[in-house]
Amino acid sequence: MASTNISNTPQNGTGGANNIRLVDVYFAKYAESHRNGTNEAIHFICIPLIVFSLLGLVWSIPFPYLKFLGSYNGVFNWASFLIAFSIYYYLKLSPVLSYIMLLILFGFSYAIIQLEHWHQAGGPALWLVSLIIFFISWVGQIIGHKIEGKKPSFLDDIKFLLIGPIYLLHLVLKKLSVKY
Repeated sequence: MASTNISNTPQNGTGGANNIRLVDVYFAKYAESHRNGTNEAIHFICIPLIVFSLLGLVWSIPFPYLKFLGSYNGVFNWASFLIAFSIYYYLKLSPVLSYIMLLILFGFSYAIIQLEHWHQAGGPALWLVSLIIFFISWVGQIIGHKIEGKKPSFLDDIKFLLIGPIYLLHLVLKKLSVKY
């Protein structure tokens, strides 16, 4: 694959026919360490679980009472900011992928709220459930990369932690022939 200068590529795909979108450059780079079928299958299971558990862990961090929020104090938490940042980043790369991720994160948020209700009814704490899922999922990721024989992309560039989830969506949309 020819080297592409990332700094000269458009971020939203509005350039001419020969321009490569930044999201496609990231996907090509990410794909370099995700070619083994077993590793890909592990990623399809573990990446959503990592996103869910990370959201749950951040959700668990106590959020201060802010008077100006009034009755909305219970609505906002640190995960709200993580979601907003992630969706903004995805929006700059691909609006379609960002919309789908937003729906997925809404679903994850609903599941996290249900885990909070379970905790209130005597179940384990959200942070504990999230930490266990996070740990098990990362063990799966490490096993997948051992099978692949390549190190994870994020070890070269931290932004690939954010690329992983939309890379999976990209693969699904590609199979369905949906443009993103």
